[in-house]
Amino acid sequence: MPRHHERRSLPYSAAQMYDLVADVRAYPQFLPWVSAIRVRQENDQEMLADMVVGFKSLRETFSSRVVKQPKSAIIVDYLDGPMRSLHNQWLFEDVPTGGSQVDFSVDFSFRNALFEAMAGQFFDSALRKMTGAFVGRADALYG
Repeated sequence: MPRHHERRSLPYSAAQMYDLVADVRAYPQFLPWVSAIRVRQENDQEMLADMVVGFKSLRETFSSRVVKQPKSAIIVDYLDGPMRSLHNQWLFEDVPTGGSQVDFSVDFSFRNALFEAMAGQFFDSALRKMTGAFVGRADALYG
């Protein structure tokens, strides 16, 4: 099962980064490969959402539960779609000298062993591109 973890020091507050990541509806505006989001249900603690991702002629829809711990964490668990499992977690912590530390981790597995092998080859660079897109969005919103 591929896994990825990144920890970044950013000049933005934990609350700002939390708000950016929690704004799932905005993902198609800045995340590569995300073409649509449909939020089925949402309250202050939880969201159920469908994300349409695509690359060239491939399109897939993922359904996830997003658990929100305001200003400190966002935890995403896979509900339905082409994968066997998906879990990711964002942790946000203010730094006394200013800015924040953001921890991002994800692990997943595909139902199809061929897809899993292919994903392993591109997984790290694709996730770095996606986390970079979040930092770019923070720069555009808060910088």
